[in-house]
Amino acid sequence: RYVINFVTCFSANAQSCGECIQVAETCGWCSDETFLTVGESKSARCDDLESLKKRNCDVAKIENPRGSISIDKNKPVTNRKKDVAEKLKPEQITQIQPQKLTLTLRSGEPQTFELKFKRAEDYPIDLYYLMDLSFSMKDDLENVKNLGTDLMREMQEITSDFQIGFGSFVEKTVMPYISTTPARFKNPCTGNQNCTSPFSYKNVLKLTDKGDEFNQLVSQQQISGNLDSPEGGFDAIMQVAVCEEQIGWRNVTRLLVFSTDAGFHFAGDGKLGGIVLPNDGKCHMEDNKYTMSHYYDYPSIAHLVQKLSDHNIQTIFAVTEEFQPVYKELKNLIPKSAVGTLSSNSSNVIKLIIDAYNSLSSEVILENGRLPEGVSITYKSICKNGVEGTGENGRKCSNISIGDEVSFKISIESQKCPSNGKTEPETIRIKPLGFTEEVEIVLNFICDCQCATEGEPDSKKCFEGNGTFECGACKCNDGRIGRLCECSKDEVRTEDLDANCRKDNGTDICSNNGDCVCGTCECKKRENPAEIYSGKYCECDNFNCDRSNNKLCGGHGRCECRKCICDANYTGSACDCSLETSTCLAKNGQICNGRGTCDCGICKCTNPKFQGPTCEICPTCPGVCAEHKDCVQCRAFEAGEKKDTCERDCSYFQLIKVKDRNQLPQPTDQSFPLTHCKERDANDCWFYYTYAIRNDTKEVYVCPAGPDIIPIVAGVVAGIVLIGLALLLIWKLLMIIHDRREFAKFEKEKMNAKWDTGENPIYKSAVTTVINPKYEGK
Repeated sequence: RYVINFVTCFSANAQSCGECIQVAETCGWCSDETFLTVGESKSARCDDLESLKKRNCDVAKIENPRGSISIDKNKPVTNRKKDVAEKLKPEQITQIQPQKLTLTLRSGEPQTFELKFKRAEDYPIDLYYLMDLSFSMKDDLENVKNLGTDLMREMQEITSDFQIGFGSFVEKTVMPYISTTPARFKNPCTGNQNCTSPFSYKNVLKLTDKGDEFNQLVSQQQISGNLDSPEGGFDAIMQVAVCEEQIGWRNVTRLLVFSTDAGFHFAGDGKLGGIVLPNDGKCHMEDNKYTMSHYYDYPSIAHLVQKLSDHNIQTIFAVTEEFQPVYKELKNLIPKSAVGTLSSNSSNVIKLIIDAYNSLSSEVILENGRLPEGVSITYKSICKNGVEGTGENGRKCSNISIGDEVSFKISIESQKCPSNGKTEPETIRIKPLGFTEEVEIVLNFICDCQCATEGEPDSKKCFEGNGTFECGACKCNDGRIGRLCECSKDEVRTEDLDANCRKDNGTDICSNNGDCVCGTCECKKRENPAEIYSGKYCECDNFNCDRSNNKLCGGHGRCECRKCICDANYTGSACDCSLETSTCLAKNGQICNGRGTCDCGICKCTNPKFQGPTCEICPTCPGVCAEHKDCVQCRAFEAGEKKDTCERDCSYFQLIKVKDRNQLPQPTDQSFPLTHCKERDANDCWFYYTYAIRNDTKEVYVCPAGPDIIPIVAGVVAGIVLIGLALLLIWKLLMIIHDRREFAKFEKEKMNAKWDTGENPIYKSAVTTVINPKYEGK
């Protein structure tokens, strides 16, 4: 929303502060006389608040009036108990809070307030029973005759202040709804049935707290009759609603029980009887009878809804099962209404009324009157147990018990000032349907700035007094135009004035970036309000400067008249050259490692051998250790290749000798770069040293040369291993020779052995020979 308003304010072409603040709630007007630059139009004073501040408008000079809410009447809701001896009058009971507010509205800025509703205990009730007395309701009339005292007794459980009334209806007294023949008009029933003459609507009993009187008068009623099935109940409902005095309605809960076993006529059906005049919605009762049924048509459903709402009447339709679908559809069109199923003889009417009342009273629905043009209202409900509703559900809360308190967040917003130019207050009312209490809301509209009241008519600051100087600018009189009202719409000669809008007598008017108004360039506005043309001839702008990394002025400056004005520490045509050197610092703390220059935050190495972001990489250079080896060796041990030139070539560092390698500086102990080195001397012995640069001083720590322990230890270990392996091989060889000799000796003894061949004395042969005695050897 902010981005939308950002564009809207600047491009609205507002010519005054009043016009500006109507554009959007985020729009402000700079009333500083010196705010505009050359070439800017008067409408450039109107912009969103943040942009005005960035454009150096003094905060004290920004006109930005805001809306407000004032609570004028805020009587707390009533905490009333039914068993308390002191009884309050209906007008002393408060169920809605606050009761009156004044809202000051600025276009586009909603004002939100909280409305509380608390259902009071023992709240008075008026109930009017409207009954269909056509012939089909004959048995129902018998059960209703004792309704008064029975209903009074049941309603005592709900309220101690209860009134009941009774009315009846049949149909319009014209053809074809009834028979107009004298005999049938006198007694419309057939056979031996004794019926009364038909009538449209009759108020039998005004609202009263005497149940016996209700029973007595209802007992005297007689059934009537008509010809068609739908009845004229809508005529009766209209008269019950609008004839408050005749019915006796009080400013309390009003219930209308509509009892029938048939459908209904509505607007347009009167044409069948030659009745064409629409129902006027007024009371036409004489001697408690509706006298204009033959003159006015039936009311429409919408007309009934309006009148029932205006008079805070809640309707209960007590109808038979057959017509339930019809009246349920009707219920959906009439707010705060209920439908109950009436038994065929109305024996359940009391239970039906009690259930319907509990259903209606447990729901609160807010409605508002007609809203002024351009004003909108939204609701948000906070109901029982913290349940929230928005949209249409924000208007209502359900399941409210006696003593429960619910609240509504109501926002009212104006999109524009009244189109008629009047700024007088408007009044709207919000009320819960079916209740007489309401909230009165007075609306005031902010249509101009406070500085406009201090305007100077016919000001000398405007050309020859042709305008009113207000809010830092000239508001031209009718027929005058220009930033200072210097031109007349009728006298402008374009060919003469255009010459003043050409730079250096060129051909382009206002550099093709503006319009020539009264000889003065008014620069065009671009789609992006951040992009501005300026200058006497609109020759400048703030968006055509050099770019870097696809950013105007590299994101490190501002564009003024097509030239970058760089921020501190930046330079260049696109402000893309940083003067900061932190990005050029090498690990040793030197700029570009002492081997280059820092240009726009980037190292340019002067020695071609070195490269990298800080000139620390040298692929062809020897390592630090190898580079300084000879100098360290000659100064520490007076040996090496530079022994003879040591004093001349190797005095560039400070030498510190230590006795042991462990005393050399460690990298983790230093705050400056440090390199550990290990090199061989002329005697093929290893020596150790460190090389570091501290505060531009080169330091070398070195320990004396000595044998290399690791090779010695490794040689000893290797010798031991090799000797062990040799001994194992010799032992193995001796064992092989010994085994071969023993095997040969065994073979020789085996060949020389002589075995004894004597017979075993205990040996017995396994063969037995038996001779057949009869065998003769033949």
